[in-house]
Amino acid sequence: MSRVQLALNVADLEASVEFYSTMFGVEPHKRRPGYANFAIADPPLKLVLIEVPEAERGSGVVGALNHLGVEVADVAEVSAASTRFVEAGLATFDETDTTCCFALQDKVWVHDPAGAPREVYTIKDDNPV
Repeated sequence: MSRVQLALNVADLEASVEFYSTMFGVEPHKRRPGYANFAIADPPLKLVLIEVPEAERGSGVVGALNHLGVEVADVAEVSAASTRFVEAGLATFDETDTTCCFALQDKVWVHDPAGAPREVYTIKDDNPV
């Protein structure tokens, strides 16, 4: 199963968790200081909230987006995405066995035409020690 990941910068994590819990009808899948993520089944979405200072976040849509990604089922799908990107002439950055968002992951990064980061990743261990 693949699903889109939307990582947002938020100035008030608690208020944002309450809002998105109400909006999607689910509680966060994972909570850590300054961080929360939701594994939403309908629509299939990984929503990540990253707390940043209000001055950095701003208000409205300015400063809201941290990055976009696609969570895939396994390492083979990450590898296939990396190959597809390279064959298309895109610059890639691969990360293997990296701890990110409090999980062990393999991922490949590319940047869209405006320079915004995009990732394809899989979670190998959702709660590494």
